[in-house]
Amino acid sequence: MAKRPGKRYRADIKDHDPDQAITLSEAIAKVKSFKKTKFDQSIEICMHLGVDTAHADQMVRSSVSLPHGIGKSKRVIAFCAADKVEEAKAAGAIEVGAEDLVKKVEDGWLDFDVAVASPDMMRLVSKLGRQLGPKGLMPSPKSGTVTPDVAKAVKEYAAGKVEFRADKGGNVHAVIGKFSFDDAQLNDNAQAFMDTIERLKPAAAKGLYVKRVTLSGTMTPGVRVAV
Repeated sequence: MAKRPGKRYRADIKDHDPDQAITLSEAIAKVKSFKKTKFDQSIEICMHLGVDTAHADQMVRSSVSLPHGIGKSKRVIAFCAADKVEEAKAAGAIEVGAEDLVKKVEDGWLDFDVAVASPDMMRLVSKLGRQLGPKGLMPSPKSGTVTPDVAKAVKEYAAGKVEFRADKGGNVHAVIGKFSFDDAQLNDNAQAFMDTIERLKPAAAKGLYVKRVTLSGTMTPGVRVAV
């Protein structure tokens, strides 16, 4: 049996048409007009794309540093050689290492949000596919987490760099900020994310690429953005 929506949600949808598409700035204002909660809700964007992710040449996956961050720092670890350890630590990595760090993760330690690795470390890190793969934590060149400049990647991800990947239904989700952000900051972040998705349109994708864009808060209904 479907769970009945709470009072807050029912109040929010009372005069809200989820199929009405409005401008980005109007959508941001609408989401922030919904009933407030005791915590600072995240605001998320969802883009439904005209891609078939069953085909590798239609996969949309990458990362982006939004202009105003997302209001949350991430716990980043780094797999790198000894000569890059201090740089990675200074950039904000909570754990840095090579064989020793691989062993720690192999033994079950997963208390982090992002794993970054230099290319020469991937022969070691590849052993962690079973631990990191199912959780979406495996370093990848496509997401920018396998890079020669480990310190830069650590700094960007620790500050809240957004990593995204289209799911089986062609949907891409990402947090673009918090309720406490002003409208202009949210607008800049949302536009930067949408522009990034547009630039990543696969050559193999046919027909309408961006089919639907929706904004929502952690506890709010979705608001459709005109595209």
